[in-house]
Amino acid sequence: MLNWLEKALAEGNPAARGMRSDYDLNLDAKKIELTNVPRRDAAVLVPVVNHADGATVLLTRRTDHLSKHPGQVSFPGGAVDKTDKDAVHTALRETEEEVGLSASYIQIAGRLDGYRTGTGFEIVPVVGLVRPGFSLTLQENEVAEAFEVPLAFLLDRANHKRESAMWQGIERHYYAMPYEKHRIWGATAAMLVNLCDVLDAVKEGR
Repeated sequence: MLNWLEKALAEGNPAARGMRSDYDLNLDAKKIELTNVPRRDAAVLVPVVNHADGATVLLTRRTDHLSKHPGQVSFPGGAVDKTDKDAVHTALRETEEEVGLSASYIQIAGRLDGYRTGTGFEIVPVVGLVRPGFSLTLQENEVAEAFEVPLAFLLDRANHKRESAMWQGIERHYYAMPYEKHRIWGATAAMLVNLCDVLDAVKEGR
């Protein structure tokens, strides 16, 4: 699994674009909204858990009372602190703070394309292979629950939906991957599509 991830995330993968964004499916909105939107650096961990019976991806659901993205499914992560050495440091620090997953269980495999949100966050998705046997302690103020989704489900293109909704008078298009009771959509779903793209481009290791 680690070999497959490292090959997929290595420089030169034809499926890598360098940067993706909320505007990949919303080019008209991009022309309007990117003017004077300040960039804020952030990083998330894409935790691929290497179970013997099949890999999964660990995700979280944000609490409903948060002012930003309440109740949404996301990767553990957040804004870069001045004391962080790099995006990997940010992703690992935030992961331990939010769900209690120690870096000692995580082997960094590489990075997906950067992701720009409509709110100005420029996110570095750091992919880590997670060794099973960990226990989680959720930061209850921010994380309502943590759950795992089979990697095979996320890599099945039939599960990649394109949906739309009206927001501020403009129709917005986005990816969605409904799984059991969870609604994975928006930037999180788009980053999972990115993971699927690069892994599909490297067939060895499946």
